[in-house]
Amino acid sequence: MKVKLSNLDGTAGKGDIELNDAVFGLEPRADILHRVVTWQLENRRGIARAARERSDVARTGKKFGRQKGGGTARHGDRKAPIFIGGGKAMGPRRREFDVSLNKKVRALGLKMALSAKAKGSLVVIDSLDIKDVKTKAVAAQLAKANWGKKVLVIDGEAVNEGFARASANLVGVNVLPAIGANVYDILKHDTLVLTRAAVEKLEARFNG
Repeated sequence: MKVKLSNLDGTAGKGDIELNDAVFGLEPRADILHRVVTWQLENRRGIARAARERSDVARTGKKFGRQKGGGTARHGDRKAPIFIGGGKAMGPRRREFDVSLNKKVRALGLKMALSAKAKGSLVVIDSLDIKDVKTKAVAAQLAKANWGKKVLVIDGEAVNEGFARASANLVGVNVLPAIGANVYDILKHDTLVLTRAAVEKLEARFNG
């Protein structure tokens, strides 16, 4: 499919670009996108740290007092939760969230996310080179473009340093290199902005 190039302020750029239908022209499937997003979010979760319970504490199990006549409760184990150094009662247990997902499904999910954006909320620009490397100038350009509250900008091998610095404090504007493109971030933004270099990198990523 052919897409006309745009500028950062939303105006029409010079020329157009041919997008590979095998990457940007698929029919999105909600079940595939759901599986990939769930896999991403599960793998972002940290491992829950476990507390030591009675069976994990190294303390004597010998009865340390008389059964009767001591004026205290009839304790028979120093590992009981009521003692200092004893095991934790009902403590947190180790949980791991290392969900696995087939590479082909992950690749298909990314293609479908790109294809979903290509249906109406994808913008392709020539590059992220800006004359005035200032937050105010970039904010004015993006406001004029009116791409929505959340904009994801993906560049090529590395993000343009000037643009990254100027847009760092803009709320709702996120910048990634092509290698960092992922389904969750693409879907949660209103508009996806790709540079020409990003398109080349993404297409090469699947063709390679």
